[in-house]
Amino acid sequence: MKKKSTTASFDDEAPITQADIDAGRLVLRQRTAGRVVQPKKRVTLYLDAALVERFKRIAGDRGYQTLINEALKSSVHQADLADTLRQIIREEMRGKRKAA
Repeated sequence: MKKKSTTASFDDEAPITQADIDAGRLVLRQRTAGRVVQPKKRVTLYLDAALVERFKRIAGDRGYQTLINEALKSSVHQADLADTLRQIIREEMRGKRKAA
């Protein structure tokens, strides 16, 4: 027996009413270039004090947590890029061996 969803659907074209706000049906999401930005997840993370101080010093008014988040994303992107490059090089080397 399937249960019906208790979550009401929300029409983007419909005007927002005070009743929607009072009922908690309104979910605000940040948009960038027409896309919805993925929400962040709260975590507890223990970092070296010197590392946190360095990011705070670099960040200034911007917020050190945002800077740490960007550094982590950059690190993941670089690792993905390195893996992609390795794969391309392997494929190229296999092609040259077969041609020889």
